[in-house]
Amino acid sequence: MPSTQRKSNFYDSEAGAEAKQVLRSMVSDKAFNTEASYSANSDLYPKHSMSFEEKHMAYLNAHPATDSRHYLANLRLMTRVR
Repeated sequence: MPSTQRKSNFYDSEAGAEAKQVLRSMVSDKAFNTEASYSANSDLYPKHSMSFEEKHMAYLNAHPATDSRHYLANLRLMTRVR
């Protein structure tokens, strides 16, 4: 059940651990387009390349009202290679 309370840190939560596992499995599966994307933050990403997993974990951490299971289900649909 989704919660409207602000999450203190998505990375340390149970939902965060589940999301990380799902994202890692998507990266290892060739059925999904999980290429790294550009990041302008050269302090965190010196090569200006942010991994698929980091990008979506950061999004879920920044948007605590987002239901992570629905987000990941939609992400699987959008990134599936056809």
